[in-house]
Amino acid sequence: MTEPAGAPTYERSATPLWPILTLVCVAQFMVVLDVSIVNVALPAMDTALGLGLEGLQWVVNSYTLTFAGFLLLGGRAADLFGRRRTFVAGLTMFTLASLAGGLATTAEVLIAARGVQGLGAAVIAPATLTILTTTIPAGPVRVRAITTWGAVGAAGGAVGSLAGGLLTDYLSWRWILLINTPLGAAAIITALRRLPESRDTGGGKLDLPGAITVTLGLSVLEFGMLQTPAHGWSSPRTWVPMGVGVLALAVFLLVQARFARAPLMPLRLFRSRALSGTLLVQVLLGVAGFAVWYFLSLYMQQVLHYSALQAGLAFLPHTLAIIVAAKSTPWLLGRVGLRPLLAAGTLIAAVGFAWQATITPDSGLLTGLLLPGVLITGGMGLTSAPIAMTATAGAAPGESGLVSGVLNTSRQVGGSLGLAALTALTAGVSGPSSGYGTAFWACAGVVAAAALAVLAVPNSPANG
Repeated sequence: MTEPAGAPTYERSATPLWPILTLVCVAQFMVVLDVSIVNVALPAMDTALGLGLEGLQWVVNSYTLTFAGFLLLGGRAADLFGRRRTFVAGLTMFTLASLAGGLATTAEVLIAARGVQGLGAAVIAPATLTILTTTIPAGPVRVRAITTWGAVGAAGGAVGSLAGGLLTDYLSWRWILLINTPLGAAAIITALRRLPESRDTGGGKLDLPGAITVTLGLSVLEFGMLQTPAHGWSSPRTWVPMGVGVLALAVFLLVQARFARAPLMPLRLFRSRALSGTLLVQVLLGVAGFAVWYFLSLYMQQVLHYSALQAGLAFLPHTLAIIVAAKSTPWLLGRVGLRPLLAAGTLIAAVGFAWQATITPDSGLLTGLLLPGVLITGGMGLTSAPIAMTATAGAAPGESGLVSGVLNTSRQVGGSLGLAALTALTAGVSGPSSGYGTAFWACAGVVAAAALAVLAVPNSPANG
């Protein structure tokens, strides 16, 4: 029987599935971890390299800007040039940049290294999900694999605070970057030895005008949003780059609709109710998901006066809740269905955010942090696998990397832009705990909106 045009091709491999699952989970963990792990090490970096306030912001922003801006390009590259090849290229870039950042002796080198790290992460992240969906046959095994992938990725944000505190306090801030070197090297060797290659055979080409406009648009838009806490919404330093970003994204959509022969992001993808509904839910959950770690970390250190290590330890129950919830997903899917599970997860998280919004400087550890936090992260953990399964189930042959890139982009951009908006929202609220409460009330509203958006998602991922 002949293969349909454009179907992925694979190298024959007798590799068992567990090394592939372990490999992609380690890579996804590294990518998510590096979003949050630097936060608690920023004071030590400033002491060592004299970064200053603006330099510290760019240590964080240079990673998130390149990560968000190149995700679509990374996802499409995996389909066109080979998923193993692209995955290894991203890992190599990420690992070498981590080594350069860990050994940096100037602020400029550290910031540049973080930018290259983000570029490598943008290549790795969509490839990890694509490798799972194209290597593991549909069925219970794939469901378990995706839930494990989702749990590991979600836990990376929580573990970052704890790992950053431990490494900074007991070794050096440099080790929050250097730790990626042996992990990355081992992952590269494993990928070359164990991972079968697959690619799109449809003869497509990379849409360079589309890649340039979407990367410019996302990066510049996010850059403008990141200026709001320091300069406000009315400052030219905020609205000029935001305007340029919106204009570039409008040009991108025009190119995709009218001029691109092989569009980077075919707009017909959004005719699928499964994909468009899932992306809306993912954007909204991304806003709240990024915010919970950021605001809780600041609340614990600035209001409760926890040390970095104490704050990291306080996040352990949150991490366990994500893992338990995500690993329960296969059992729950078989009993309640995809859409009810997704709705339940968003509603549980919304209740957790509303409870978290009542915090005061006198809130106890159990009722002020742990119980609402477990509801938030447990609810989020229930959503990760259903979202990934629904978005990728209907992907056409040769477009699984693209869909994975779109899904990752929606989460990253929603989280980054949402965090900037929430930070600006809370800047004018008097009293530190009042500001955090306002942020969590806003998150509760956003997640409640995500619960309503679940109605747009079909109950079966096969339905579009």
